[in-house]
Amino acid sequence: MDATDVLAELADAPAGPRRDRYTAFMHRAGDAALWRAGGPEHLTASCFVFSPDLGHVLLCHHRKGGFWVQFGGHLEPGDTSLADAARRESREESGITDLHLASEQIVDLDRHDLHGGFSCVAHWDVGFVAIVPRGTATAVSDESNDVRWFPVDELPDTLPDGFARRLDGVLVAARDEHR
Repeated sequence: MDATDVLAELADAPAGPRRDRYTAFMHRAGDAALWRAGGPEHLTASCFVFSPDLGHVLLCHHRKGGFWVQFGGHLEPGDTSLADAARRESREESGITDLHLASEQIVDLDRHDLHGGFSCVAHWDVGFVAIVPRGTATAVSDESNDVRWFPVDELPDTLPDGFARRLDGVLVAARDEHR
């Protein structure tokens, strides 16, 4: 995967100013934007995991951040696409080895600044969706304190800034894909 591949994936993301900012960032940073070692700001890939009725979301309690969040993280050299990175990260962090994305369609773009405990300054996160039955066995990874299902309308108090807004947008996209 290189910057050209990522730009092609971003071209299929929802149109608008956010996608334009991501595309501009990729043009400025090039391949360095893909890797943690490429600079203080870089891409990450994540996955919002929902129950089949889209009434619950599976979150992990991020050890460094001290908050509940979707699964995701840095890209790795073996990843063939942003979707592949999101799938890998979700499998690693949820313990669900047969987790599959609902589609390879990008449903969320969110650049967020990082503070205390993080060596990065900002993540340009690219989000995807997976649908998993609530009874599926999960496991807590070394990067988390817990993994738990929450009703989408009863989220925990400790969330990153803007998470509830992001989740609302992702749910709209997931409903559209799930029809």
